[in-house]
Amino acid sequence: MIDNEEKKLRWYNLAFMAFVMVFGFGNVVNNFANQGLEVIVSWILILALYFIPYALMVGELGSVFKDSKAGVSSWIGNTMGRRLAYFAGWTYWVVHIPYLAQKPQYVLVALGWVFKGDGTFYSSMNPLVAQLISLAIFLFFLWIASRGMNSLKKIGTIAGTATFVMGILYILLMLGAPFIRGIHPATTDVSVHTVMPKFNFMYLTTISMLVFAVGGSEKISPYVNNTKNPSKEFPLGMILLAIMVGVTAILGSVAMGMMFDANNIPKDLMMNGQYYAFKLLGQYYGIGNVLMIIYAIANVLAQVSALIFSIDAPLKVLLADTDDEFVPKGLTVVNKHGAPIRGYLMTAILVGILIIVPALGIGNMNELFNWLLRLNAVVMPLRYLWVFLAYIAIKKAVGKYDSQYKFIKNHTIGLIVGVWCFAFTAFACIFGMVPSGIPVYTSGWWFQLILNVITPFILIGLGFILPIIARRKKKRA
Repeated sequence: MIDNEEKKLRWYNLAFMAFVMVFGFGNVVNNFANQGLEVIVSWILILALYFIPYALMVGELGSVFKDSKAGVSSWIGNTMGRRLAYFAGWTYWVVHIPYLAQKPQYVLVALGWVFKGDGTFYSSMNPLVAQLISLAIFLFFLWIASRGMNSLKKIGTIAGTATFVMGILYILLMLGAPFIRGIHPATTDVSVHTVMPKFNFMYLTTISMLVFAVGGSEKISPYVNNTKNPSKEFPLGMILLAIMVGVTAILGSVAMGMMFDANNIPKDLMMNGQYYAFKLLGQYYGIGNVLMIIYAIANVLAQVSALIFSIDAPLKVLLADTDDEFVPKGLTVVNKHGAPIRGYLMTAILVGILIIVPALGIGNMNELFNWLLRLNAVVMPLRYLWVFLAYIAIKKAVGKYDSQYKFIKNHTIGLIVGVWCFAFTAFACIFGMVPSGIPVYTSGWWFQLILNVITPFILIGLGFILPIIARRKKKRA
């Protein structure tokens, strides 16, 4: 137990820490590209109905299991047993495979904007050539990660903070542009009709991107018991976090609508939108490409750091709190730099397949980029399901678990809220599998749909293989 004197985090400290962890400018751009100005109402709904309860559940789980080593998998291990704990750890690791497969694309796009000043460097490439270069970039940084080089992680933290600050700067400068520079908004038709979502089938296919944007609150769970008064200050911090995310997302969407016509959104906005935004902003304020180049360089470093961190950290979560009944001992062998080298090899194989195979059926670089981004929005939230299962488990076990902070004291209401968040996440992932942005029922549409459906099943299904191998290894031993 940490003494009160050592609990120095206040609710506003926690909110700012979580804000930098959870949210980024790219979330604003991607969801505006997906929904246009309708995303304003969507942000309000997703924050109130999903993000706030999600973050507060994480707080209670972090408080109950304050000594857990491996986060979500430890929560599941303590509530539902070691076997499911292994699958929680496997899910947490394997959903990063599409994420790792896309990081080299981000690097190539950003470098194109640095050296060419536009998005043609990447978009004009042959898809197979581009993906082979992406694979080479990934393998290079996998090698760096295997040698325990952590300096790029530190540089990336600084660069990530810089891109975050510049995202806030963009919102402020763009909102002020009509008054300071006399800029006329690109979207002229702004009304209840254009802002209110049309809750039809196509709208439902875009929800997973919103869930993807606000996910990741479990990263703040270790800090719950470090607050001065967890039962009062943690929920205050999370409410402030939700307000900060909401204000940033809504004002950012308004700023994007001022710069880009929401009724005629560029098809490559997901891929190039962040750079278009800073390029045009520099033109508005008469400083050329300076802001765009600074942002692109910072983004390259941030993406490289995220790539290295996401190769290493999720794998260590998988291996940290499991045993040789589920994971072969050989997989936990580390090299002289402390890297689980065979786990790295397994990562390289899966990422390599996911980088190359789609390029054989998606012949347009913009479509390929958007598809992988949307696949991430389908696959990454699968790890959040384990958070909600752990919360449901502690609410079902009345009186068994105690903590300094409780989100909902009534076990029945807590159970209902946990089931709601689980069901909503699963719903968003399922509907997110339907391709959007391309003509329906074409060969390309079917190819993407098939990949979207089978990829999550294959990635999760591979988790059943390791326990079989582990049991055979134990028998031989």
